[in-house]
Amino acid sequence: MSQKTFLAVKPEAFKRNDAVGIVKMLEEGLDAKCVSMKVYTPSKELAEAHYAVHSERPFFSELIVSFTSGPVLGMVWEGEGIIDKARTLMGATNPEEAAEGTIRKNFAKSIGDNAIHGSDAAETAENEIKLHFPEAEFSEIASPSAKAEDLVKAVA
Repeated sequence: MSQKTFLAVKPEAFKRNDAVGIVKMLEEGLDAKCVSMKVYTPSKELAEAHYAVHSERPFFSELIVSFTSGPVLGMVWEGEGIIDKARTLMGATNPEEAAEGTIRKNFAKSIGDNAIHGSDAAETAENEIKLHFPEAEFSEIASPSAKAEDLVKAVA
């Protein structure tokens, strides 16, 4: 069954100029299509809504500060089993535990600086897409890495 997922290169990885490399890994590693992409700095309200499931956890305020600390590259990908495929390619949240060849093994620096966010379930994906792409019209992006490169250059 075809589904959509929300993925975002987090601010720390964006600042290290890792966004294009991460998108290249997604492009090559997922049998799916990117249907929307943009660069933006999440507001505190957006970040709080995005991480609402963690609102009672002690690290919630750190998540909000981190996610709003600079631009993110937000994306919507679509394909068969895309949520599971993307999470496998992302790797474990802790890069020390991430498998070789995963995004977090290649780009993350720590649990807190783990390079990329990806929806963990269909319901989460639906909610996150509505939050981050409320008015998006989805259509396939022919070359996601080229689009990411253009978006990153526009912000630099």
